[in-house]
Amino acid sequence: MNYLSLTNIIIVVAIVIALWLILTFNGLVRRRYRVREAWSDINVQLKRRYDLIPNLVETVKGYMTHERTVFENVTEARTRAMGAQGKDEKARSEDVLSNILKTLFAVAENYPQLKANANFLDLQRELADTENKIQASRRFYNGNVMDYNTKTATFPTNLIAGILGFKKEEFFGLESETEKKPVEVKF
Repeated sequence: MNYLSLTNIIIVVAIVIALWLILTFNGLVRRRYRVREAWSDINVQLKRRYDLIPNLVETVKGYMTHERTVFENVTEARTRAMGAQGKDEKARSEDVLSNILKTLFAVAENYPQLKANANFLDLQRELADTENKIQASRRFYNGNVMDYNTKTATFPTNLIAGILGFKKEEFFGLESETEKKPVEVKF
């Protein structure tokens, strides 16, 4: 009788451990996919921004004939951001692009006819809306990364995460110090 109860205890413990392993693995996979989904949301919003920028530049070009370097900087920053690889490089290039777009809008303030152009106003509104969506997507992504990284770093889940190859995810870079400063416009 004693042998039978010891066997039952071992079976119950093995089942509990197996269930815990399954639940832990599934939880990690679920969190990893949330991180990937959130990264995809960021990319959708960034693509929307990339698509708006050429229209904005074309609309502004007719009014701002003396601001060639602004247009070149916007185009160069957009190209660099579109080609960025990895989350850190992507974050840095997006910060640069945001700053250059702020400069473009600051320079546009000096052209009253441009500020009255309906197409420009619509594009400016669309871009502002897209920037807000990018920020929301960035917060959503970073929240999911924090949740995932916390789960993979805490005991005892970290043991399973390490064995099964769940790696730490990188946050989508916080705003740079230059992005926090007001835009300087020099003439």
